[in-house]
Amino acid sequence: MIYYPLSILMMADIKQILIITAPTDHGQYKRLLGNGTQLGCDFQYAVQNQPNGIAQAFIIGENFIGDDKVALILGDNFFYGIDLTSELQALTNMDGAYIFAYEVADPDRYGIVELDQNDKPISIEEKPNNPKSNYAITGLYFFDKDVITIAKNIQPSHRGEYEITDINKVYFQRNKLQVKKLDKTIIWFDMGTFQSLNDASQFVRSMEKENDIKIGCIEEVAYRKNYIDAYQLKYLSESLINSGYGIHLQKSINRS
Repeated sequence: MIYYPLSILMMADIKQILIITAPTDHGQYKRLLGNGTQLGCDFQYAVQNQPNGIAQAFIIGENFIGDDKVALILGDNFFYGIDLTSELQALTNMDGAYIFAYEVADPDRYGIVELDQNDKPISIEEKPNNPKSNYAITGLYFFDKDVITIAKNIQPSHRGEYEITDINKVYFQRNKLQVKKLDKTIIWFDMGTFQSLNDASQFVRSMEKENDIKIGCIEEVAYRKNYIDAYQLKYLSESLINSGYGIHLQKSINRS
């Protein structure tokens, strides 16, 4: 599953990535992905010892972020169809905060943003009982360097978590929150339930089979973005050559 969010960041020309996991998962991810140099990237790792909320990521990653702008993507989020290369590259130079909104049928499951007729944010709520809109805030965020200070000053919610919604609210109050409304040509899944995970799996299986593609193929993304060359991609494919994945990587070289 982590290949999907990683590929999104890589398509945005983000190569320095901090992967934050639970203590029990830390070693598995590190063995799977290594330090990222095989993809022309720099992967580092950190642990969130307790599930205290998404906003805590900025405190855990303070030294990694430094004075840079930062993107955050949740490990269970899946995007497909957005022109990510151009859309996300532009966001890496923005000030304030930038979030994506997607219309959903069950808004009580999400952080919700209410928009005016010009798609400007009016209000933000976290998992409201009576949602003011059906636009969920997806798990992809772009922030300027102020996010660390903001994260340090928010208080735990009634759930005992440091909520990303509270960070978004601070930017909203400062008039520095921009919202991009995604239309239905974009596919987004929050794979936090068994049903949504199954839905995403069926979608990926269908798209890959019908179009002879691999979605979230981080090796192919690295090659297309010139992080690695054809020789390096071929080397990565060799250990996987007995699987369809390895064959796809070699086809990517032939298609270029």
